[in-house]
Amino acid sequence: MTAVQPVDIEICPGYSPRPKLTHAVFDFDGTLSLLRHGWPDTMLAMFLEMLPPLPDAVPASLRAELMEEILAFNGQQTIHQMTRFAERVAERGGQPREPQCYLAEYTLRLERAIAARTQRIRDGASPDTYVVLGARALLGRLRDRGVKLFILSGTLEPFVRQEAALLDLAQFFEDRIHGGHEDHTRFSKQMVFDRILREEGISGARLLSFGDGPVELRHTKELGGIAVAVASDETEIGSGKIHEQKRTQLIAAGADLVIPDYQCREPLVKLLLGDR
Repeated sequence: MTAVQPVDIEICPGYSPRPKLTHAVFDFDGTLSLLRHGWPDTMLAMFLEMLPPLPDAVPASLRAELMEEILAFNGQQTIHQMTRFAERVAERGGQPREPQCYLAEYTLRLERAIAARTQRIRDGASPDTYVVLGARALLGRLRDRGVKLFILSGTLEPFVRQEAALLDLAQFFEDRIHGGHEDHTRFSKQMVFDRILREEGISGARLLSFGDGPVELRHTKELGGIAVAVASDETEIGSGKIHEQKRTQLIAAGADLVIPDYQCREPLVKLLLGDR
């Protein structure tokens, strides 16, 4: 990999600008919004509490293994992580709950943090406190260059729409905000990608995506598009640091470029669109 300094854009082999890009799809949580930042640690803590112990388990190894799996499902609806955790409980000889029960407990824990952050904004804090650094300016820059913008999130759609409005990001997307469904069999990111291409009448070669999970990046590459990995370290918001575990997974999913946030937006747009 070649790192471009000082703007912190990692260019993966074989990448070249795509001046004919016309549509950009953004994941939401961790890619644009930080209202749910720290969610992997919340999920990890719950799993560690509820997983039946093994006498020879090494705590550090278990934490790393669980986090690897949590991030591997990033981009899919959360029920998939809960289903896998129920399987782990059974593998250890425990009596697993229904995945929906684990999901309800996790959602309750996470919503406490979301509610506190939401209230801060309603009390007068800037929405940018919970927007990935530089994201708003990047969205405006892409829109000005004629790129049509979409949100595609595994979070339930009503919450995505509500939070995009709260963060004053909905203006960039109009009605092009897609999120998960309570019946997880009725939603996948691949289904929405396919629908966008069909309804917009474009080929995958005109598609650009930004995400912090392997799912959206993998689908983008399968369709022939360009995939930008946003591998931010959410424990230090705005630090410009890369989360190495995310980076490894996102490169394996086919990322063309890797960034920690959007402070590099001007050179990033030039890298993506060339000089069109």
